[in-house]
Amino acid sequence: MIAVTGASGQLGQLVIDALLKTVPAADVVAVVRNPAKADTLRARGVTIRQGDYDDAKSLDRAFSGVNKVLLISSGDTGDRVQQHRNVIDAVKKAGIRLIAYTSLLHADTSPLALAASHLETEAMLKTSGLAHVLLRNSWYTENYLLSLPSALEHGAFIGCAGDARIASATRRDYAEAAATVLTSADHAGKVYELAGDESYTLADLAAEVARQTGKTIIYRNLPAAEFRAILARIGLPEPLASDLVEYDVAASRGALYDDSHSLSCLIGRSTTSLRDAVAEALNA
Repeated sequence: MIAVTGASGQLGQLVIDALLKTVPAADVVAVVRNPAKADTLRARGVTIRQGDYDDAKSLDRAFSGVNKVLLISSGDTGDRVQQHRNVIDAVKKAGIRLIAYTSLLHADTSPLALAASHLETEAMLKTSGLAHVLLRNSWYTENYLLSLPSALEHGAFIGCAGDARIASATRRDYAEAAATVLTSADHAGKVYELAGDESYTLADLAAEVARQTGKTIIYRNLPAAEFRAILARIGLPEPLASDLVEYDVAASRGALYDDSHSLSCLIGRSTTSLRDAVAEALNA
């Protein structure tokens, strides 16, 4: 049996989708914090088990009889390391054959502050004695497309990433890679740097949106302090505004670029192009 943690989240649901293409639903376990919110997954025939990253006993129950686990990193950056420790301890108790972990692109050299908790988790996996594989994911293309409505309204994307090249991919691309690792052999001990085949700048993103909509859309690159001030002015909480600024600054230092094509090699196809991702977002 294969268990996916955080299975009711956006990435988790897509991993389940990908698994069900080759694995019987009876062999897939969706580990969720609140089973009452997993009706969509339940309707697909997968086993629903309650498992809370903060509740070690629930994780022990969730992994009973499981052979492989995908640990989707917690979104709670404050407690992430302890939460991941709880999962790893439960996996070890259950005698699971393989654990895959969604880490961060170039976590060992990344200038992103997020890298620290991912590196701690990677270190825990290395010392656990568990067979494991690291899926170091770059940014989701969807992260940038969240700003699409505002860009269409105001005629501009804004940021402070400069001319940074961004090799993002869609959640579906990363989900298919995770499913591949969980359903095929010889991945234990591997570290996969996963990113889109195509890199682009935020100016390229603006130009693609302009091309597809026929509207004038530009990218306005701002000093970091000005970008932060605008985010605060439109009502974003200060911690979130600071994070968004930090992400752009890190991108300008190469944090979101990789040209290894490891992701497309894993999934057996080209990653989703910026053109197609933008078209899907516009038609959503």
